[in-house]
Amino acid sequence: MKVRRPPASGRRGLHPAAWWLWAACLAGSAIRTTNPLLLGLIAAVAAFVVSVKRTDAPWSRSLVFFFRLGLIVIFIRVAVQIIFGNRLSGHVLFTFPHVPLPTSEGVSIGGPVTLESIIQAAVDGLRLAVVLVCFGAANSLASPYRLLRCLPSVLYEAGVAVTVSLSFAPEVVMAIANVRDARRLRGRPTRGIAGLRGMAVPVLECALDRSLQLASSMDARGYGRRQVVAKRIRRWGAGATAIGLLLVCAGVYGILDVGSLPGGGIPFLALGALSIGGGMAVSGRRTNRSRYRPDVWRVPEWLVVGSGGVVLASFILASSLHTAGMQLQVYPLQFPSLPLLPTVGILVGLAPALVAPVPRSESITRGTPSHLGPPAADADRAGGLLA
Repeated sequence: MKVRRPPASGRRGLHPAAWWLWAACLAGSAIRTTNPLLLGLIAAVAAFVVSVKRTDAPWSRSLVFFFRLGLIVIFIRVAVQIIFGNRLSGHVLFTFPHVPLPTSEGVSIGGPVTLESIIQAAVDGLRLAVVLVCFGAANSLASPYRLLRCLPSVLYEAGVAVTVSLSFAPEVVMAIANVRDARRLRGRPTRGIAGLRGMAVPVLECALDRSLQLASSMDARGYGRRQVVAKRIRRWGAGATAIGLLLVCAGVYGILDVGSLPGGGIPFLALGALSIGGGMAVSGRRTNRSRYRPDVWRVPEWLVVGSGGVVLASFILASSLHTAGMQLQVYPLQFPSLPLLPTVGILVGLAPALVAPVPRSESITRGTPSHLGPPAADADRAGGLLA
């Protein structure tokens, strides 16, 4: 009798690529404005969705780190403006000793520091900080192991290498702790030169045993097998991937520099994504790979990605219509306004808090049978059982 398993999306939560696409749309929206009110709303939306949908996995707490990193970015940007920035006219707050430099535009050492220059520098730092917060939200919501399992076949080997490297440091820490506990129970020193000398050999032995077990488990899963593909097809795949990467770079430049490319760079980005997808599909024919319980893409994933797309589209439309309030005006210095169109778009970005399925609690080691051991777990996380 065939037992039907529950669908993967309900068991494992939202597809990790959907979280990353949603966060990328929020980050692209943040790049297109310098209004601190809009930037604050984007960061608040990302933080709210993370607070509602995160699990108890170790990576779910990474948003706090990105918040702190954003504050550091703002502080550094303001400090650089005060010490080395261009001296703008306005309300002078204080004056640093000035060091004359050869003729150079936009760079100086010391001089009068105005309120307008500090506000402009703080907003520039805030924009970068919000981008970091958006990607921190993706890190908090998407499991890195599930994301690696979703990689195309052509990137499978790189995914395995990344997975093994990600799990190596925790395993070494656990090995050191086990050896230290064993030496403490035997009454042997665990600190100083004597303790280091006594722990080095057992830890290296554990690492060697683990590497041999990992090699055996990867070989049992068919890692490294290749299928014969015509050279002409391989060249077509490589060429399509290279052209797609160039188009994506041009599209990203068009998004960052408003008005530099027609359509805001979106057509270049779309064509580049299609070209990369086709090139990877062709190049992936060499790798014969199957997935155990693959992550599926269903209606909640489309709704989450669509909500992020609405946010980005509202900002692109507001920029093309030259909507007032998209950019902060410091001359004359005034409180920023809140434009309606991008504000409504940002509120649509809250949709994942309602439509995304409630994820199951995840961890690095949970769900892995103990008899498989860490090496087998690494192979399974990277891509599942191979055909």
